[in-house]
Amino acid sequence: MPNLNRRHKHSRAIERIIEGSLVVCSLASILILAVIFIFLFYEGVPAFRDISPHEFFLGTVWQVQAVEPAYGILPLLSGSTLVTTGAMVIAVPLSLLCSVYMAEVARPALREITKPFIELLAGIPSVVYGFVALTVLADITYELTGAVHRLNALNGALILAVMVSPTIISISEDAIGSVPREYREAAYALGADRWQTTSKVVFPAALSGIMVSIMLGLGRAIGETMAVLMATGNAPLLTFDILSSVQTMTAVIAIEMGEVTFGSTHFHALFAVGLVLLLITSVVNVTAEIVLQRFRSVRY
Repeated sequence: MPNLNRRHKHSRAIERIIEGSLVVCSLASILILAVIFIFLFYEGVPAFRDISPHEFFLGTVWQVQAVEPAYGILPLLSGSTLVTTGAMVIAVPLSLLCSVYMAEVARPALREITKPFIELLAGIPSVVYGFVALTVLADITYELTGAVHRLNALNGALILAVMVSPTIISISEDAIGSVPREYREAAYALGADRWQTTSKVVFPAALSGIMVSIMLGLGRAIGETMAVLMATGNAPLLTFDILSSVQTMTAVIAIEMGEVTFGSTHFHALFAVGLVLLLITSVVNVTAEIVLQRFRSVRY
């Protein structure tokens, strides 16, 4: 009996240690995010001593080397929007079709071969994708579209779609595959064919996991730097023409931060751009979580 009590106390102590470790990890993640926000806020807000908020948020010119520098963020926002939206429009439908095929149609042997290759694509360095976009994809899009600029938003969107697709495919395929077999059998018993079962039963049941995959892909698309930097031409133009050269918020930070004078207006303006980027990604993630929770409440 004493041994049993000793074991019980020992197991309880281990449980408390594990619970405490999980609490510490959770608080640490919140603290890290808060520190990042505070750091960007601390370094970004001083930019508005020399730049009016109206000029920064509504300015249509980003030209830091001019006699009178201009720090308008709208060209960077339009560039990021064009590239990210284009990439998701291309990647999401193709990735979902691929994930449905792998989970519901493909033979197990084929699935075992293709899935590791798809997941391997996610591990390729972004600079390699950038080289492909710069040397191969740019020539193809230039010849097919007759664009004025060889490096443009479409080029960046295409390579970004390739980069985010493995994430969407892999997680969506896992979500679809995790739908209980009984759901499919019940649909077949009611006379549904494979397409009806997949579209009306399996896909809705896996939608929460699919939404997660899309949001992870969107997060990578918004935050991607090197490949987009090499593929889009880096011209800070306020445009909604996908065949025009553009510059994204991540690219301008990567290009200009290395040569900027510490503590200058330009320095703080780049941190302000980073703060805006972080706020955008946070809003996207919170919105996605709200939509996901509402979907779950409607379903259940």
